[in-house]
Amino acid sequence: MLIGCARVSTKYQETAAQVAALKAAGCERIYREKASGGRWDRPELHRLLDQLRKGDVLVVWKLDWLSRSLRGVLTIMERLG
Repeated sequence: MLIGCARVSTKYQETAAQVAALKAAGCERIYREKASGGRWDRPELHRLLDQLRKGDVLVVWKLDWLSRSLRGVLTIMERLG
């Protein structure tokens, strides 16, 4: 299953463009969040990571959705592995 995630940093921004792109890519489920990419306490990110199963494909609009730092991206990738 293709699972997408859309994130913006502030409550004034919208995820609509990201969601449209993820739907066009074939994502069956899309998680949306308004939170800084530099934070680890992001409920939708944790919900997404808990829902992923073997064979699922995580689709992001931009890699920095996962984290603002390389260390954060590597931590998430390790958790997924």
